Amino acid sequence: MIFLSSTLAEPQHFSILEKVLFVVLALISALLFWRRFGPILNNILKSKKDVDFHLFPIGRRVWDFFWEVLCQAKVIRERPLPGLAHAFVFWGFCAFALVTLNHAAVGLGIGFLNPTSVAGRFYFYFAAAFAVACAAGIIGLFIRRFLVRPRWLGKDLSYGSGMVALLILILMVTYLASFFVADADPSARALWWIHTLALLIFLPLIPHTKHLHLVLSPATVFLSRGGFSQIPPLVGDEDFGLVAGTDLTQLVSLQAYSCVECGHCTEHCPANNTGKILNPKEIVLGVRSYLNDLGPSSQELLLGKYNSQEAVFQCTTCGACEFQCPVGIEHLPILVGLRRGAVNTGAWDDNHGAKLFLALERGSNALGMSAMERDKFVQKQQFPIFDGTQEYCLWLGCMGGYDPKGREIIADFARVMNYLGTSYGVMRKEKCTGDPVRRLGNDLLFQQLAEANLEALAQNKVKKIVSICPHCVRTIQEDWKEFGTPPEIEHHSEFLARFADKLPNQKGAGNTPAEKIVYHDPCYLGRYRNVYEEPRAVVSLAGDVIEAPRSYERSFCCGAGGGLVFLGEETGERVSHVRAQELAATGATTVGTACPFCNTMFRDALASSGEAAPRLMDIAQLTARGLPQDGSKLNGSITA
Repeated sequence: MIFLSSTLAEPQHFSILEKVLFVVLALISALLFWRRFGPILNNILKSKKDVDFHLFPIGRRVWDFFWEVLCQAKVIRERPLPGLAHAFVFWGFCAFALVTLNHAAVGLGIGFLNPTSVAGRFYFYFAAAFAVACAAGIIGLFIRRFLVRPRWLGKDLSYGSGMVALLILILMVTYLASFFVADADPSARALWWIHTLALLIFLPLIPHTKHLHLVLSPATVFLSRGGFSQIPPLVGDEDFGLVAGTDLTQLVSLQAYSCVECGHCTEHCPANNTGKILNPKEIVLGVRSYLNDLGPSSQELLLGKYNSQEAVFQCTTCGACEFQCPVGIEHLPILVGLRRGAVNTGAWDDNHGAKLFLALERGSNALGMSAMERDKFVQKQQFPIFDGTQEYCLWLGCMGGYDPKGREIIADFARVMNYLGTSYGVMRKEKCTGDPVRRLGNDLLFQQLAEANLEALAQNKVKKIVSICPHCVRTIQEDWKEFGTPPEIEHHSEFLARFADKLPNQKGAGNTPAEKIVYHDPCYLGRYRNVYEEPRAVVSLAGDVIEAPRSYERSFCCGAGGGLVFLGEETGERVSHVRAQELAATGATTVGTACPFCNTMFRDALASSGEAAPRLMDIAQLTARGLPQDGSKLNGSITA
């Protein structure tokens, strides 16, 4: 009650000496801030321009800024308690913007918010509520960072962060204490000066600590590439990717300086979680250190002293790091850019990688098999050849056309399409989409594969494609755009879900309990394409869907992406084994997948679990087993 009946105490008069001292201290604080922030800004602005960046359409950027920055929605969604604590601190800063301006104006005798007026009283109370929340939030974050210390924060204590936390707490406490003293009380003047000194010390500390994100991260979120894991195009014959400082773009530099060092990316990285040396946070901080030491004009290699080539090529491109980042850092364009620099300049020497590149240069698939093997499979299954009259082109891909288990998935999906009466055909000749070489950084080979496929699809007048592989879907839909306009494409989970009401419901058959099926979200279907409910709708027709501890956007990678399925894992635990054990531990009798790469990775991993291991089935196989055995069709043909 005393608090509610009080107004904010402000010194009524400052001597000339006090005013001069305040102005001098404020100028020193601003100069110290700029002394560090100026070179940072200079490094960002002097970096190479992002030629593919377009500010418009601006509506999505405004929405992302509102939702992720102002509402702090992403931070709260991914980590409710720490996220809310961080949001309280951020909202406190926002509420204090006007308070701080008025505080400085009062010191010069030109205060514009009268604590006794209705508007002033309301706003100061409004800010006080946020001051309480901000103080509670900063104490919580301090305890988490310095006492709880999750391992992904790193081993070294950040004393600069501790100092900043103390200063923020002092700012909040001195503001709140001012409600309990009178204007004429000497303590009001003391509180004003303590608050001022805390503010003036805090300002120059910002660019020296991770709290630089307070200044840069709003710009980072607003100036994103506009899509998840958008790999920028190479420009000209001399652009080989991120080789040296001269290749760092303004967006990469801005993001490197925006890192808050929270470790969210590290926490969710499958490579780091299985004993590899890759740490997405350290990759970004390595770029930052390079810029601080050498600047964006240096010709020294980015990989070496500042970042490890081995670490860069351990990335599965699952996108968990980029999805989790609260300040808008796009890790995948940086990681793929560093791979590009190593591959396109010949610095990367890997036997498995060389074998993959050679297989795709000489042949049509990443498995290195003869195209005749695909022809034999097509003939055996009696797949119709696409001639332009059918509605869909069924894309087999490397796994569907050459891998034995992938072929089983394709055959069962074709059975479902036949049952629905959907008209489709397969390409007479088909090359790999180029997904593994795209993620590994071999741009020349990717371009050759993309252009050859685009030409073949155009010649055959393909308008719609359906594929069992999320990697093919992503590569065709997004990456091929650099070299032409690809046909419309969808994943088979989307196709099956659209016709779920036409498909047999197996749960109602017989008196046996419904089968328990744990569904694994593929990275390239979930995080990349935001498709989560469609495959679950399909799986629910075959049994009861149960969830793994890490599912939906937090799904743990199978380990195949980024071309790693063709390279192998040389260190640490196998990512696929860790995920397979997690899926098996749910007690499900069947693991449902929607990606042939996930299927092949889990095949060996589950086999090592022994006889009690759950079965492994793609959603197409789960659907096909409920179809009539006589091959009869649904009455009437189905069209999209």
